[in-house]
Amino acid sequence: MPIHEKNLIRPENLSTHDNLVIDGVDVSGDWSTFIKTRVVADYNENLQEEIGSLPGAEYIHRCWQCGSCTNSCTVNAIEPDFNPRHWIYLIRMGFESELVRDKDLIWKCVSCNKCTYACPRDVVPEGVMKATAHWLELKGYLDRTPSTEFDEEFANQVIRTGKIEDGRVMMGFFKRTGQPLMQPWLIAFVKKMFAGLPLGWMMKMGFATVIHPRTKGWGPAHAAIAEYAKEQEEKHIAAVRGSHPEAAFHTAD
Repeated sequence: MPIHEKNLIRPENLSTHDNLVIDGVDVSGDWSTFIKTRVVADYNENLQEEIGSLPGAEYIHRCWQCGSCTNSCTVNAIEPDFNPRHWIYLIRMGFESELVRDKDLIWKCVSCNKCTYACPRDVVPEGVMKATAHWLELKGYLDRTPSTEFDEEFANQVIRTGKIEDGRVMMGFFKRTGQPLMQPWLIAFVKKMFAGLPLGWMMKMGFATVIHPRTKGWGPAHAAIAEYAKEQEEKHIAAVRGSHPEAAFHTAD
């Protein structure tokens, strides 16, 4: 799975000579650019297994580096450094430090799934990007993103009540991320929404926000789902803990 693109080689690993003669032959110019020999000191042989154990990356081992994911990527079209194929290559090779250097880019996946539709090997690159971002958070390489906070707030509400109340999801998300509830855009949105809603619906929404109703008979389902979610979380942390047993791991509420 070689990487041929020059732009994927770190600038500090390139050596260029404006004037270079080898064995009497002038090789100045493009031919005088060399890749410096380097030693990978932090090779993680378990990197693919760690990320592959997380939801979405189960089929990363199928990748044959065709590049269809990057070629079809919405983000890559406007941010050329966003390169799913390259990151999958780094994961499979165990180059942890190289992967971590792009931590501020990896989480920017917008889940358009164009890469997943284009992939001829059903790797599900979108899932790999999400799993990799999750791995970065679990390892402590990346602070928890607003996306993670929203996903957890959404999931926790479903597990607790079997229902989704948009108002409570937003309130919980704002609280988690330290944002004020009264935001200009939200106030304008609510005014326009309420202007077209019947009084009965508004009363029902207000009641749900305060009372937190549950789906009928949700108790047994809640217990089973909560237990399963805890088991999966412990499983993911155990898999990722592999090469960094001392790392600080985040857990859901």
